[in-house]
Amino acid sequence: MTKLRLAIVGAGPAGIYAADILLKAERKFDVSIDLFEQLPAPYGLVRYGVAPDHPRIKGIITALRDVLDRGDIRIFGNVRFGEDITLEDLKNHYNAVIFATGAIRDTSLDIPGIDAVGSYGAADYVSWFDGHPDVPREWPLDAESVAVIGNGNVALDVARMLAKHAEDLLVTEVPQNVYEGLAASKVTDVHVFGRRGPAQVKFTPLELRELGELRDVDMVVYDEDFDYDEASRDAVASNKQVMVIDRVLQSWRKRDSVNNAGGTASRRLHLHFWARPVELRTDEEGRVAAIVYERTKPDGEGGAVGTGEMREIEIQALYRAVGYFGSPLPGVPFDKKHGVIPNREGQVIEAKSNQRVPGIYATGWIKRGPVGLIGHTKSDAMETVRHIINDQGSWWQPSDPSEEAIPALLAERGVQWTDLDGWHRLDQHEIALGEPHERARVKVVPRDEMVRISRGE
Repeated sequence: MTKLRLAIVGAGPAGIYAADILLKAERKFDVSIDLFEQLPAPYGLVRYGVAPDHPRIKGIITALRDVLDRGDIRIFGNVRFGEDITLEDLKNHYNAVIFATGAIRDTSLDIPGIDAVGSYGAADYVSWFDGHPDVPREWPLDAESVAVIGNGNVALDVARMLAKHAEDLLVTEVPQNVYEGLAASKVTDVHVFGRRGPAQVKFTPLELRELGELRDVDMVVYDEDFDYDEASRDAVASNKQVMVIDRVLQSWRKRDSVNNAGGTASRRLHLHFWARPVELRTDEEGRVAAIVYERTKPDGEGGAVGTGEMREIEIQALYRAVGYFGSPLPGVPFDKKHGVIPNREGQVIEAKSNQRVPGIYATGWIKRGPVGLIGHTKSDAMETVRHIINDQGSWWQPSDPSEEAIPALLAERGVQWTDLDGWHRLDQHEIALGEPHERARVKVVPRDEMVRISRGE
């Protein structure tokens, strides 16, 4: 019987779902799958892109763990594609590869001053508070007034993790260095800016509602932002999600803290709608000093146009949360404009000629861009897997498809890879660290320590 030896690069939800779907699919051949992950631990952005106070979303990990724990997928963690293993290596040992590497960089924002000291990408801050091993242990939290640009869930995650009091995170898996950094934060005001109105936001009701539940944080919204046009009123009336968001925001308008009047909390979280950032002002040392934004207004079709009215708010730090962006992979076609691997339904194509590239596939955010939730990731993987099954005639013909070849190759190169047993060791170690403090776990942050624990050294 024919056998498909498949490599999947990226052990986040996209890669794990693709492996699971292929193993369960109707097919006329055997399958053997190896997952490669550059971090010592699996689960990608579910582990390193979701705020630690979101245990409900982290429940996805339970489903992913069930897939890996079946034992029919091998995982090679702490292996960097392009360094520890190359595309040429994969062609020598597999019939095909799926890239499921996601999108972890921030989309750039082209306004004057955006590169000032104190201006950050949200993805870097998220990586820090999630204990990503490849970012610095410390984060500068010396600003009293902070701006967050964006109206999606990442913007709200960032704003919440800036405004929330550190001790309220002690019930979560927040790493110790992150707790200490947040405990020393000087923040008093967090300003979130969106260029459109309350009825056009991209965040979900759950994320928004959580903001209003923060202890000792006043929610500040502004009456001038709620003069709805017909398109906004229609959106509220016809879309249940928008209706719930509107209900939450309207309830905040009735609070004493609205428009800065009568709030008693030590911190304030301001939501500014119809606000398009146009410039970051800096002080004589090149540090962020103020944000200049233009008031916008509805264009009648759910969008926004400028009014020409400029406003300015003093800030000492800014976080841009306007979207994630994919990273190129050595030897693999890449669309620089959209930050994705060019593909047709997951079949990778050359960017210029649109010709199929045999044996190479994509799924998840690196395939479609950083939009959509877990449900989209599953349907994405299904589409890609269907093509792999049907493309048997164009699979690679590897010179050595044996299962022993990869461990031997990595050992020869001195790569300290981690496997599934190693992840179980690290998982149990983190849970044990949390037990004395009645916490779910305490995340291990340094890469070398993760590898040492995983390898039982």
